[in-house]
Amino acid sequence: MSDPVSAMNGAKFSGLAQVEDSGLQGMITLRGDLASATFKAAVKAATGAEVPTSGQVSLAEQGGVAWMSPDELLLLVPYAEVEAKVAELSEALKGEHALAVNVSDARGVFRLSGDGAREVLAKICPVDMSAEAFKPGQFRRTRMAQVAAAFWLDNNGAFHIVCFRSVGGYVYNLLCTAAHPQSKVGALTG
Repeated sequence: MSDPVSAMNGAKFSGLAQVEDSGLQGMITLRGDLASATFKAAVKAATGAEVPTSGQVSLAEQGGVAWMSPDELLLLVPYAEVEAKVAELSEALKGEHALAVNVSDARGVFRLSGDGAREVLAKICPVDMSAEAFKPGQFRRTRMAQVAAAFWLDNNGAFHIVCFRSVGGYVYNLLCTAAHPQSKVGALTG
């Protein structure tokens, strides 16, 4: 068996913004009662992060948690630890109405950074990307041109984008095209 590779195998592009394949990321879809104390404790133990409120992402040194829907979270953990984390969650949530599934290899993850990052996303997503409207810690599920995607902005000004792995090449090419130096609109910066 060969070693796993990320959606775009480390591809990078630099233009109005920097587009990078983020590499392998452990991801767990976790469904259940987000208000349950047992559920919250299991999430904190697995990621080091708190359960976020609607439309937010909570990040910690060990991982993170993104709010997906009223009963669903996306847990971010080290890729090498994802199977153990799923087992830990399943054990911690015994007796709770919950489901934990490893979705790591079904997703692609990209990092978009630099002064033109907001403009790049604004060209391809129906989201107000102004600094006043989209702040660090916010998480958005949306469309990226023709496909479903989700993203958040970290405290360092970089966007992290998650899509289905099957459309990873499309999303990477879309981001690179929107970041092409000759495509500058100049409406958003920073």
